Amino acid sequence: MPNTVPPLFTPEDLEKKVTEVAGTSLVDYGFHAGVDPRRPALVREFAGAGVASVKAFLTGHHTAPHFLRGPDALRDFFAHVEGTGLLALFHAECAEVFALLDGWRGEPDSWRDYERHRPRTAAIVAVSRLIDLCRDTGTPIHVLHVSTREEADLLTAAGAAGLPATFEVTGHHLTFTADDTAALGARIRLSPAIRERADQDRLWDAVRYGHARTVGSDHAPHEHADKLRPPAQAPPGLPGVQELLAALFTGLRLRDPGADPGELLRPVTRLLGAAPAALFGLGHRKGRIEVGLDADLVLFDAEPTWSLAEADIRSKCGWSAYQGRAFVGRVTTTLRRGEVVYQRTPETTVFGTPSGEWIRPRPAPHPTTSM
Repeated sequence: MPNTVPPLFTPEDLEKKVTEVAGTSLVDYGFHAGVDPRRPALVREFAGAGVASVKAFLTGHHTAPHFLRGPDALRDFFAHVEGTGLLALFHAECAEVFALLDGWRGEPDSWRDYERHRPRTAAIVAVSRLIDLCRDTGTPIHVLHVSTREEADLLTAAGAAGLPATFEVTGHHLTFTADDTAALGARIRLSPAIRERADQDRLWDAVRYGHARTVGSDHAPHEHADKLRPPAQAPPGLPGVQELLAALFTGLRLRDPGADPGELLRPVTRLLGAAPAALFGLGHRKGRIEVGLDADLVLFDAEPTWSLAEADIRSKCGWSAYQGRAFVGRVTTTLRRGEVVYQRTPETTVFGTPSGEWIRPRPAPHPTTSM
């Protein structure tokens, strides 16, 4: 994601990121460009420059201070990205809604109040604006970390109407609900906020019935000390890469316990492999088991039940909101381009060499909601 320090706003920033990451990653990788709200026209320079997508924030937070303020700025961004071949990604919450509510209620002073201070209203308003602009301009959009049933309905309807509008849900929103806040507090402070059980049920329907295009990790590995700040100061986000596949498969097993595990893995491979590869221009090398493509393979044992222990956590932040949760199914081996880069046995875990490569995307037609 582009909201790093420094942010990724120009092709020159991209070159620096490519140099910085080289030799550090077990997996192959790509980059999303960001939008400088002071100079939105810069996004046009990324056309053909090695990224498939550009991410815009419609509200800010601790690690995303650069965002588009108001409908005019959003409309201007669409004008600049239109015709570039870039996919427009969005953190879709309306900053004006939050500002209005904060002016009335003040900022949250407890974790139980957080969702009420960062409500679904802002997400619904933002998604409605995006669908209107998608319809008016024909610019493809992909809305990230959808958290409410209303957003899922609107974006599913937009895709069914033939608009190039798709969306992602996260493992976090599929796993936790607002009821978990009392026990987990800052660990599951997220932006967008964790919602109600009815929202989670709708997101699972989106996963099971092909409405959601992708499932993402929304990986944000904040230091534990930062998460322990007062509610108004603690950064939103939690680690999620390591936990994603197990959380997704476990949730599917819980909702359809009698299903064949192989059948449950079909949406898993679509949402975590084929669909994101196609969406982000990597389908010429990634996402499918096919002659001529990279031999990226995961060996997955669908039967064991296990829980994430502190010793298992690989994120540098050293903590996980999923710690102690029971999972069903576990990765045993991961291959990248035919090389084993992860191998787990009952006795040990072995990692391969960090020789992942930057993969330059190839433009592909933007799909509608379902595959």
